[in-house]
This record gives sequence, structure tokens and C-alpha cells, in this order.
Amino acid sequence: MENLNRRRVLSLGAALGLVGALEGPKAWAWSSADSVAGSGAGADPEWIWDAATDPLMASLLDNGQVPAINTAMAKWVNNGDPLPSGLPAELAAHLRQVNTLPAWADLTKLRRAADFNRRRDTYLFMLYGLGSGIMSTVIPREARSVYWSAGGADMQDRAAKTFTFGYDLSQLRAFEPSGQFVVTANKTRLVHAAVRHLLPQSPHWKAGADQTIPISAADILVTFHSLGTYVHSKLTDWRIPFPAADQEAFLHSWQVALHLLGVPDEYIPQTWAAAHAQSAQVLTPIMAPTTEGKDLAEVLLGLTAQIDLGVTRGFLNEFVRYVLSDEVGDWLGLKRDYAAAALVRTAWPAYILFREGLSPVMPGTFYMVDQFIRGLAMLFLNNGGSSTTTPITIPTGNRAAG
Repeated sequence: MENLNRRRVLSLGAALGLVGALEGPKAWAWSSADSVAGSGAGADPEWIWDAATDPLMASLLDNGQVPAINTAMAKWVNNGDPLPSGLPAELAAHLRQVNTLPAWADLTKLRRAADFNRRRDTYLFMLYGLGSGIMSTVIPREARSVYWSAGGADMQDRAAKTFTFGYDLSQLRAFEPSGQFVVTANKTRLVHAAVRHLLPQSPHWKAGADQTIPISAADILVTFHSLGTYVHSKLTDWRIPFPAADQEAFLHSWQVALHLLGVPDEYIPQTWAAAHAQSAQVLTPIMAPTTEGKDLAEVLLGLTAQIDLGVTRGFLNEFVRYVLSDEVGDWLGLKRDYAAAALVRTAWPAYILFREGLSPVMPGTFYMVDQFIRGLAMLFLNNGGSSTTTPITIPTGNRAAG
């Protein structure tokens, strides 16, 4: 069994295009010299949470102030908006400190990242939706935290809020006064702090948890690698033109996002090489199936079925297997459709070649694949199927059993 598990980790790491799959979690070994800070204490981020936000949110929850805060913050949308009135003084003071870009943020790079997101949205919609979204269900801690938190009881709403985060990050002026991502990131940071306080009170979460407090800095880094680092790997593997300046800008947008989420700068990778090395340590070895993850994957795939993608469920299952691996597909119990598998493995490379001008011949499957991607884009742009923006709100409880 030990050898089988080792082969599983190694094969999955290779399938995901991540560097140096490990046999299992090891002591923190990633060097802070490779971070945007360039140095650090070297403490394991497994034991780092959010000292600036967590005690504040715990107090606000215990005092019953969160419903009024959610009402007040519903009016706070654009980065340039003033803080809403009606917030507790201590929360307003906290937000005034953190609701700003780090000194090292480069607006030129952030604007290029936004333009890159626009130019490559076809691939990003698909990779974030069917790649990263489903990958999250085989990250045990993330799957359990999502499932047993309040949002897990309504996955359509939970998915819509996740799409809101991704959509706001992808806006053309995401980090500028007219954009919304700085506000969205700060709201998400408050949600994380609330979940850290609430989930340890859930006997259902505690029954399967391997940590006493969820969403450590390491956990947030894992989520980054399942999104940004994974996308970087796939675009590179598929040989999609990806100039160095675009790669640097794309990484920079994620670096700033991680900072806004409260991750200390000493853990934020400075380069893609450093990101892949960190991912190999914190993401690849931990991926595995869970009961909660299987259920979440089925719900998420069911949400896509509500949009007319022009493909069968078998095609959808096989596309997930294609972008993540058969290993992940087996973990999630995705039924095989070998005819669809053959179609995916021929149609997608041909689609890329034609779209990138590397082949003059339009594949016969072009229209079908294009409609498939457009359907995923609509799901993304409509915030999980909602016709209006889904506000990010702070939870006040956990999911009940059943």
C-alpha cells in the first residue's frame, strides 16, 4: 500500500505539471529568500493565521455584530468607495489599515495582467472552472472546510461568491479605484477570519479535521497554487504563446492578491520557478479524495449542467479527467465515456492550434468546443448562474448535519 500511495502521488504530480512531487508532507523547507520580501523568519506557514484580523472577527461574531456589518458592507463595492458608515469603530480602523495595495505593487504590471486576462479568457474560464474548481474538491482541508461551513449548505450561492472573487480579480481595472478586487479581497479576508472562529465549533468539521484552526497561511498558498500556478503550468504545457512579460504580470496580480488576503510577504513567491517549487511541497502531496469532496464535485458539475454547454455529461467528465488526470477522475467517481475521451484528446489540441493561428485548418469540432467554452464563460460571468452580483457576506454559523 505504501508503494501504491507513492506511485499515486508521483503520477498525479506529473499529470498536473507540478515540479518535484513529494512522497508526503515534510517540514517547511521553502526559502523565504525566494519570496517577494526576500527574507523572513522561516516559520512554517502551517502555524500562521491572521493575527491582525482573527481576534477582531471573533469578537464581532461573539457580540452579534456581524448581521449589521453585512448590511453596511453591501454598499461597499468599488475600491475607491469610502468605507461604509455603520461599521464598528475597531473594524473601520482595521480596514483603513489593510484596504490598500502593498508598497511593492506595480500598477503597470497589474494593468498588463488585466489585459492578459482579457486576451486569454477562453483558456482561463475553462481552467479555473473545470480545472481549479474541481481540483479544490480533492484538496482535503479545503473540501472539508467548504462543506462544513455555512456556504457548503448552498453550493450554488457558494460557487457564485467564488466566481465573484475570480471575476473581480480578472477585471480590466481590478486594482484601481474604479475596480472592485481590493474590496472583494478584504471582504474575503474577513470571511476567512470568521470561518477560523466558527468551524472549530462544528463537531462535524472536527470529526475529520487534521488541524485545530482552518485556513492557515499554508492553506491559502495551496489554494493559490491550485489556481494561478496550475493555470501557468497548463498554458505552458499546451504551448500557448505566453510571453515573459505576460507571465510576470499574471504572477504579480496573484502576489498582490495573496498580500491582500493577509498572507505574509515572506511566503509569497517572487518568481514562477519559486511558485512551482513551493507548490510541489504544499499542494501535490496532500491531494486525496474525501467524502465531502466527492459530494462537492458532483454539486459543482451539476451547476454546469444548468448551462447549455452543448456537450454531454460524459464529455464533461472526460474534460475534467483531461485537465486534471484520470487519477482525480477515479477519486471523484466520474463515469468513463471512452468515445468522449477520444474526442476531448483530439478536439482540444486542434482547437488550440486553430485559435492560435498555428493551423490553417478549422477542426470539425471547433463549433462544439467553442460553445462549450462560451457556456463556461457565461457561468463565470453570471456569478454561478445569478443575474446579479452575489455579495460576499460574513457567515455567522456553520453547516448543520444532513
